[in-house]
Amino acid sequence: MSLLAPQHLRGQTFHGRKGPITNDFRYSVDYVLIDPNAPSPLRLFSRNRGNLTAVHDKDHGGPPRQGRGLAWVRDVLAQHELNFGGDILLLTQPRVLGHVFNPVSFWLCYDLSRALRAVIAEVSNTFGDRHSYLCHREDLAPITREDVLRAQKIFHVSPFQPIGGGYQFRFDITPAHVGIWIDFDANAQYGLLATLTGRLEPLTNGGILRMMLRRPFGARRVLALIHWQALKLFFKGAKYHPHSAPPAQDVSK
Repeated sequence: MSLLAPQHLRGQTFHGRKGPITNDFRYSVDYVLIDPNAPSPLRLFSRNRGNLTAVHDKDHGGPPRQGRGLAWVRDVLAQHELNFGGDILLLTQPRVLGHVFNPVSFWLCYDLSRALRAVIAEVSNTFGDRHSYLCHREDLAPITREDVLRAQKIFHVSPFQPIGGGYQFRFDITPAHVGIWIDFDANAQYGLLATLTGRLEPLTNGGILRMMLRRPFGARRVLALIHWQALKLFFKGAKYHPHSAPPAQDVSK
């Protein structure tokens, strides 16, 4: 299959907290969609080496800073007896000047007809932990925008949300756009809706420079915004849930 040239998602992320203490925010974000097998043709974006922007295998697939990238994804699929035979792409925020923090990245697993069959949502928290959720239809049919894929939440993310409850994932991903919706319900009253949406376009050196002008601090900006929203929830009186150890297994369904 042909190797995908790096794509740029100029996206919007929305988080809306449910329950008696509400909090909503929407921010612009920059993601890249890459084929891990493809070398970068760009001067300002690299794979596995330093640059203005970059994606490193060690940042993905397994524990933070110990990732194995695509090899890890293939092992996960094999362990779950999933063999779709097509491309495996990574949707993630790139390193900026060597610094990275990704609240969530997505491994997109396709079949030979280019239909999306599985997604691994790679979730990281600010405590340095990571856990991934493997999403696919029970019948292993192609994932459509109407499908709701469920997973039990077993990983501590926000100190203002409990671990118990479940996720509902929806994916609408085409060559032109990305739509991802994650609905977390802790119980009948508490939860969170998180979305990532936007159009895909080829990643270019000019686009990278414009990205740096719009959002020059990359992941540092993401971390600052996360802590700002946490501070707002603290002053609103949201219940604090202490950090707990991550699950022993890397991946759950």
